[in-house]
Amino acid sequence: MLSLVCATILSASVLAPETIQAMSFNIRYGTANDGEDRWAVRKPRTLEALKKRKPDIIGLQEALDFQVEEVRAALPNYQSLGVGRDDGKAKGEFSAIVYDAKRFRALRSDTFWYSETPNVPNSKNWGNNITRICTWAYFQDMRTGKYFYFYNTHLDHQSQPSREKSINLMLERIAARSTADPVLITGDFNVGESNPVAGLVKGKGFVDTFRVLFPNETNVGTFTSWREVGRDKIDYVWADSGWDVEKAEIAKDKVKGRWISDHLPVIAWVRQK
Repeated sequence: MLSLVCATILSASVLAPETIQAMSFNIRYGTANDGEDRWAVRKPRTLEALKKRKPDIIGLQEALDFQVEEVRAALPNYQSLGVGRDDGKAKGEFSAIVYDAKRFRALRSDTFWYSETPNVPNSKNWGNNITRICTWAYFQDMRTGKYFYFYNTHLDHQSQPSREKSINLMLERIAARSTADPVLITGDFNVGESNPVAGLVKGKGFVDTFRVLFPNETNVGTFTSWREVGRDKIDYVWADSGWDVEKAEIAKDKVKGRWISDHLPVIAWVRQK
């Protein structure tokens, strides 16, 4: 039985049909030695939670190739985009985008590496010991006919210089996009809201969708480490000025009393202006 214990949620109003439910979810890599929470045991409850919510589009972080496929297969008519960070193919963690292919048509997609050579797979030279990437896609919403961009990323967990240089590269790529259509960003940023990295994103006109609706909420931790939820919100759904935020949530989903990952999914319901 899926227990949905949600952080502060907007009242249950009927959302417009053109509203997009966008989720950022660090799924925890599938070969981690997590005991009773290892992927082989956890997979049914994680997939159950995703099938219950059925987001229109998900930015997955830390997913290995088989996890991406299992998430995609659990959601009928969904497709995935992205590559493994270690070889630009299937090796290593993905920052994958999983989306409802009956609603969205993917027109372009690519992945770049956070380094001085962003088109070179497995490249890193900004102080991060682990390779870090961003996967993006350009979609048409076939329900509305409108177009938008979606960027999904996982910043480094140790190096602040790497995080700042990485987010600046992503913001430069966004600024140089070929059309002016709106942008959503999902990601595990590995920083709290007061970190300069969050300030860099805000400085380019993006808003934290959760904070648009809940500016004073203090119960916002998104990392559990399989135990208690921490204080900092390190996972985000960012939106530029092309979106209205209709609803937002930090989802404390448990199945049979256990977490579905060591991160909480962050969800925003947004409508393109």
